[in-house]
Amino acid sequence: MTDTITSPVAPVAPRGRDDLPRGAATQRLRTLASGSVLGLVPFTAYIVLFLGLPTVIALVTGFFDGDGAFTLSYLAALGNPVVLTTFGNSLWLSALTAVIGALVGAVFCYALIGAKPTGALRSVVDAASGVLAQFGGVMLAFAFVATIGIQGMITVFLKNTFGIDIFADGVWLYDTPGLILPYIYFQVPLMIITFSPALESLKPQWAEATAMLGGGTLSYWRHVGVPVLLPSFFGCLLLLFANAFSSFATAAALTSQGSQIVPLQIRGALTSETVLGQQNLAGSLALGMIVVMIVVMSLYSLLMRRAARWQR
Repeated sequence: MTDTITSPVAPVAPRGRDDLPRGAATQRLRTLASGSVLGLVPFTAYIVLFLGLPTVIALVTGFFDGDGAFTLSYLAALGNPVVLTTFGNSLWLSALTAVIGALVGAVFCYALIGAKPTGALRSVVDAASGVLAQFGGVMLAFAFVATIGIQGMITVFLKNTFGIDIFADGVWLYDTPGLILPYIYFQVPLMIITFSPALESLKPQWAEATAMLGGGTLSYWRHVGVPVLLPSFFGCLLLLFANAFSSFATAAALTSQGSQIVPLQIRGALTSETVLGQQNLAGSLALGMIVVMIVVMSLYSLLMRRAARWQR
């Protein structure tokens, strides 16, 4: 009879990647961190080249004349009545289209609450909003000229069929008021894209709790839904304002004459053949736009930080 000797030592399992020694684990974390940093290089280069560098150029050129001497004359030109008028036009145009786009887009988002996030309707709306929000420039200007231009399809149809001349008081399409409709065209889908996540963050438990406490639909929206959504709504409103305030391509293609808004006035200062030596004025105008954008985006950041508390 042979005695079997059982070892009291438990078998050692093979070491996995999660059981690495502390030094090896630390080295592995450092390798992953360095890889993550390298992944940010393209984005950082993009920000520096297309945001940081133009900002620095605008700041520098606004304080120096054509000979490189320091001057404040270009900043003083910001008080010129013509410049103030263009800033006023840009501000009211951006504010008006932002408010209309935010209200109409919020109604669309509310109508989509009952749609399945992965359903066909929601997929089509999201895809269309993503495309239309980026549809601008020459293509958008041509679309409006072809539909409601002087010889546009809708213009001719209304005039020949109902005797309605939409340009009876002047051709407003190629002036500042004519930018309202094209801007709203891409503001509404942008609002749908940015405001939909806020509506999706409304938890069903909040409505159930309101019902258990005896409240109805009106009470829910008054005391829960609207207070929760207001920071996101105003944040999206500011984003739409910034989007309209900085838009250039659509206005440049639709209004070829004059400089009714600030981006067009910057173009005029850079390329005008009748007013020479005003290139540095463009830097001052850009500096004014940067100041407005910094204020708007700072307020946007504060509102989004407050709204994030309910979207976690």
